[in-house]
Amino acid sequence: MEQAVQKLQDEIAGSQNNPYIQVIGNFLIQHVQANPGCAEKILENGKSIAKSLDAMKSEARKKQSNGMAMLTDAEGYAIVLRYFGIDGQPAAAAPQSAPAQVSPTQDIKPDPAPRFDVKLDDFL
Repeated sequence: MEQAVQKLQDEIAGSQNNPYIQVIGNFLIQHVQANPGCAEKILENGKSIAKSLDAMKSEARKKQSNGMAMLTDAEGYAIVLRYFGIDGQPAAAAPQSAPAQVSPTQDIKPDPAPRFDVKLDDFL
């Protein structure tokens, strides 16, 4: 498993300018850690994160309408797993914390500005 994670980390490090490789690489690392039995499929020669993105692009082209296509996260991750020959569903990603929400009924008042208090005696 460590070799598979290292292979993924090396590709992520070598592609700092491609955010998609970062996202898919981190997903695959989480998946391998949750499912160590699929590590050998990540290690297969010729398989890479970049090529899994090509597989995703190919699937999206099949679904396109008027030159545009969209995939959900689950669909995209499933395509990547299929590319690597991994059976099953994507491992659940760690939930991201949602930003704090402010109640719409809560009154938000700015801090009052200090009063400007000047007396004529101050200038004499």
